[in-house]
Amino acid sequence: MDILAKILVIDDEIMVTKTLKTLLKLEGYSNVFAFNTPKEALEWLELNDCSVIISDFIMPDMNGIEFLLKAKELNPDTTQILLTGYADKENAIRAINEVGIFKYIEKPWNNDDIILNIKNGIERTELKIQLKNKIEELELLNKNLENIVDTRTKELKTANNKLETIIKNLSEGLVVLNSNNLIEQANNAAKEILKIKNESLENKNFFELVINEKNRKTSLKTNETLYLKDFSVVDYMKNTTCPIELSLSKILLNGQNKTIVLLHDVTTQKENERLKDDFIATLTHDLRTPVLASINALDFALNGTLGGLNNEQYELFSTMKKSTEDMLGLVNVLLEVYRYESNKMHLVKTDFEVKELIEECIKELKPLSLGLDIQIKGDKTLINADRSEIKRVLFNILGNAIKHSFEGGKIEVGIFVQNKDVSISVKDYGEGLSKEDLDNLFKKFSTGSGKKRVPSTGLGLYLSRQIVEAHNGKIYAEGSPNEGALFTFTLNGALKKEGIALI
Repeated sequence: MDILAKILVIDDEIMVTKTLKTLLKLEGYSNVFAFNTPKEALEWLELNDCSVIISDFIMPDMNGIEFLLKAKELNPDTTQILLTGYADKENAIRAINEVGIFKYIEKPWNNDDIILNIKNGIERTELKIQLKNKIEELELLNKNLENIVDTRTKELKTANNKLETIIKNLSEGLVVLNSNNLIEQANNAAKEILKIKNESLENKNFFELVINEKNRKTSLKTNETLYLKDFSVVDYMKNTTCPIELSLSKILLNGQNKTIVLLHDVTTQKENERLKDDFIATLTHDLRTPVLASINALDFALNGTLGGLNNEQYELFSTMKKSTEDMLGLVNVLLEVYRYESNKMHLVKTDFEVKELIEECIKELKPLSLGLDIQIKGDKTLINADRSEIKRVLFNILGNAIKHSFEGGKIEVGIFVQNKDVSISVKDYGEGLSKEDLDNLFKKFSTGSGKKRVPSTGLGLYLSRQIVEAHNGKIYAEGSPNEGALFTFTLNGALKKEGIALI
């Protein structure tokens, strides 16, 4: 309780004001102000505030109720106590209802009772003022919050308008899908790419508007991004097909799964690639005739048809023939790559024993693998695939393993079966693979970071990947420097008759 609180006493009897002032000072209240006329008290209230007002009811010129009403206008938070006689109880009760006084005290009063009521009155005033201050603070905070909200709302509207403008005028097609792959939003470029101009894209199933040429995976997890090629859109007006590439990202927005799809029209790029590939194919095809002619001519020289050769001449022509045969191999590989990339290679699938094919490849590579221990793990397994193309893959992988194994090393070839899928792995313990090798190993014309890790043309493993993917399979490599390499390719659904798989 605050004993320094200001207390105002008003009574027309001087004895009453002196008595109350003395009583309060004895209780420790030093700020007691006493007046004997309502006019003097009101003049003081105009310049001062106080915690408690104790007013007599019967006074000349102005009664207690009239005085307290005017005092309340000047000090609305002050606690008011009315002194009244027994006969004025009814008026005191009316004052409680009309004026809102805190208490009325009958004369003669009890000192303990009046002191208690003054203490409670001071506390009441302090609480009212604190509550009023808190309300003002809350109103100020609320006003500031409203201003912040208004400012942020304007900023968000501005940012949203900018974003909508960017999306609308984006050169890439953009669509937003719900969890059922129905289109919720699409920009102008998306409508152009999807060949829909005069009707809305909303609520259409996106994957019913595009053609998934190779049945690529289109489902993805939240926060995962998927980049897809080999999609197209049919233009029924022009009876043409437009190739597109997709970038899909799944996000969680307001508790709902949304998929953002970017569409890129790759017609120009595809046409440029086709022209380039056609040029390479024509060039390499035209190179085959003179290269073959050179090999035949060198054969004539070496077998003595054109006359005898001394040792130096024979060695020279032999070297020339080997180089020309390597050139022919490169030309053939280029032609094979072109056939796969242009979808002109048609697989001829037959049933064959994969373990026998591996043994055949090892036998043909034996001159290169002298001193190496090559082991096959896995029983006989009958598969359905293009035998000659799978043999080409095995030759590339086994040739790499032999080339990069250390002298006296070991190579392990494994055959693994899971359901209808057949995997073949080749493990060597030689030079190994660097991180850069692993990132680029199956790319076109990549020769790796090591000196000898991949063939010099950079096409052998790339072609192997094309062959495996044409069989609806996957090829990958693992390894680290000086710790060997593991190449594995899987042919999905290729199993015809299962042997015992090694785990």
